[in-house]
Amino acid sequence: MERVERSVRAPRARVLVGAAVVPMMLLAVGCSSGSDSDSASADDAPSEVAESALNDTSTPEVVEAAYAVLPNACEVFSQKTLKSLVPEGAKSGKAINTAEANVTGDCRWTSLDDNGVDGSQYRWLSVSLHLLESNAANGPGEDRAHTAFESKVTAAQAVDGAKKVKSEPVTGTGDEATAVSYDLEKKDEGTFKQQTIVVRTENVVITLDYNGAGLAGEKAPDAAALLKSAKSAAKEVVEAVEEANESDSAASKSPSSGATKTPSKGATKGSSSSDGSGSDVSSDSDSSGSGSSTTGGSSSSDSRKSSR
Repeated sequence: MERVERSVRAPRARVLVGAAVVPMMLLAVGCSSGSDSDSASADDAPSEVAESALNDTSTPEVVEAAYAVLPNACEVFSQKTLKSLVPEGAKSGKAINTAEANVTGDCRWTSLDDNGVDGSQYRWLSVSLHLLESNAANGPGEDRAHTAFESKVTAAQAVDGAKKVKSEPVTGTGDEATAVSYDLEKKDEGTFKQQTIVVRTENVVITLDYNGAGLAGEKAPDAAALLKSAKSAAKEVVEAVEEANESDSAASKSPSSGATKTPSKGATKGSSSSDGSGSDVSSDSDSSGSGSSTTGGSSSSDSRKSSR
């Protein structure tokens, strides 16, 4: 009887052990299944984000540039200023390099005070205007103008044949302004005292060139006096740009494409490229029979305009 009891108990023990193994296997399978599900969900997430990014066709918002029009380049100076800078040629203003309206504008004046054998005084004045608009493709007009400004100053500082090149910031004129001065020797004509003022006012770049020379034995003009006159004339051009936009009602009603109507009050360096509304660095280089004109861009001033 004792043997029979032992034989009966043994199989029961084996059944209990087997039953304990089954839940453990089920638990392992359940954990494995959950892990695979989480992994699949994680793998799907990146593709969903990428698809969402591809479907995003929104256009970046660009702030409208402050200025929309340019004044007539041949009318930016008063007669008093012209009589002072080019006394014998105050009415000789000639438009040059005419291009698309409200993108670029240029004008030039020449003056020769001829005293025969006693020598002559020659003066040459030119002004170039360049407006850069804001758009989604190229960014804010002020940033584009800043880049063009720096490029123009650099060019003015590297004129072939220039001697005694000096540069200095010009305060109180636009948002950024630099004066570049140098001497330029002309064969059989003498030494020309060149003054180039490059200004950025909001999204407009101004390049003013003024030079003078003493011909036929006449003494060369004082470079410091020429520079002082050029700086004063540059301020007058900035004011002309402001007035043209203040009086132009269309400027406040026709924002640039894809732009909002809050003017930018500062500029940072940014890339720029040519588009339908003017390239970032226009060909402003001019020359007359005796003088030379250069373009370039760099430096800054603190001046701000009154509210528009």
